[in-house]
Amino acid sequence: MELPVISNSAPAAEGGGCASSGCGTAPDALSHLPDHIRAKVQDHPCYSEEAHHYFARMHVAVAPACNIQCNYCNRKYDCSNESRPGVVSELLTPDQAIKKVLAVAAEIPQMTVLGIAGPGDPLANPGRTFETFEQLSARAPDIKLCVSTNGLNLPQYVDRIAQHNIDHVTITINCVDPEVGARIYPWIYWENKRITGVEGARILIEQQQKGLQMLTERGILVKVNSVLIPGVNDEHLKEVSKIVKAKGAFLHNVMPLIAEPEHGTYYGIMEQPEPTPEQLQELQDACAGDMAMMRHCRQCRADAVGLLGEDRGDEFTLDKIDVMDVDYEAAMVRRKVVHDEIIEKLDAKRGIVKPKAEGIPEGSRPVLMAVAGKNGVVAEHFGHAKEFLIYEASPEGVRFLSHRKTELYCGGMDACGDGDVVDEGATESLLDRNIRVLEGCEVVLCSKIGYEPWGKLEAAGIAPNGEHAMEPIEDAVMAVYKEIAATGKLLPAAESLKVA
Repeated sequence: MELPVISNSAPAAEGGGCASSGCGTAPDALSHLPDHIRAKVQDHPCYSEEAHHYFARMHVAVAPACNIQCNYCNRKYDCSNESRPGVVSELLTPDQAIKKVLAVAAEIPQMTVLGIAGPGDPLANPGRTFETFEQLSARAPDIKLCVSTNGLNLPQYVDRIAQHNIDHVTITINCVDPEVGARIYPWIYWENKRITGVEGARILIEQQQKGLQMLTERGILVKVNSVLIPGVNDEHLKEVSKIVKAKGAFLHNVMPLIAEPEHGTYYGIMEQPEPTPEQLQELQDACAGDMAMMRHCRQCRADAVGLLGEDRGDEFTLDKIDVMDVDYEAAMVRRKVVHDEIIEKLDAKRGIVKPKAEGIPEGSRPVLMAVAGKNGVVAEHFGHAKEFLIYEASPEGVRFLSHRKTELYCGGMDACGDGDVVDEGATESLLDRNIRVLEGCEVVLCSKIGYEPWGKLEAAGIAPNGEHAMEPIEDAVMAVYKEIAATGKLLPAAESLKVA
């Protein structure tokens, strides 16, 4: 399946579908990225031109309300034959969304990404959005979580985004000048008031920029979407690109305005011109000198399901899900096999040859390890890590699985851990919460670690290891795996006795 070119058949939508989350970027758009960022996105179907042929995504429509009005947006419901952002056939409760996700994950094992992108703005519906993420993290931890937003409420929810291990956030930023913004946004709803014109645009821009900076400071990847509106923000988007790059965004996706009158948008009714393909490419080329640009995007529905370029949502309506018998535990086993096969294919296409482990007894089981890493090496003190990289070591070698966000509980010296911070009114310490995030891992690799976290990790059944500081991560993980293998702990009990 080839990725379709951008079509002028559907309008962009603030906070809606892949117009906000962005899907499909050519391989060379990722090649410039640092290794630790590229590792996060190269197998993400909404960022990688290669990966989108293999991995699927879905969106759940749990966020109906929106807190701004865009001149290019008109959301409709129950419109199953119309494929455009902001459109959904069924609005879901969080419980219904989880039921749907588990059904899709069982039937489409290559589905790896769940996004909330509408049909309104997810952060204008924080209760529904975060309840969905919380349930999904518990029920299907192998699925990556993404959220797309217009950014108005973003700063107040950055901490919750980090707590839910959401690696990727997309912000739709169409301007950094309130005078330009007033021509795009008729009003925003802010602090229980509707604010119009330049003042409303100014508040929106300030919140977007503040939220962007807060996310990147926490190590969360941010992609910025912009809608190209001829005569309104076409030249201005060059400045937008420079500013969002300076704030830490890693990709910029400039999309064409869709202004067809039949969709009922203000721009459509007022016959606002759409950009030509030449205008779009010219602007993308101009911005590319300052920022990595996405060249292709599928503007999908807020309830899209399947590979990019296809929509299997009709197969997973609530009435059909109700009669499905989903054994998700069995599906998890199948999903892992499918994911491993896909990663192997992608690695082969990329020329990546991962050497198999030598000296590991046949039949050895895989081991999950959490790494406090930076720039490809074991470089972080345990107490200073804001995220841990999760790797799996097996007889087949070492592979990266995911990122798990943690909270910075130590801001002191190397003897970190003696004064563990407890939030006022909290039932557990930050350290305890961080250790709970690492559940399922058997080893933590870091550059240094204090006595208190060392003891608590061991009590939780996780072995701390500070012996491989500043070594390449995959080398360190494999070295520890071989150390475990030498003890016989990778083999079933009977086999371990034979080895001994």
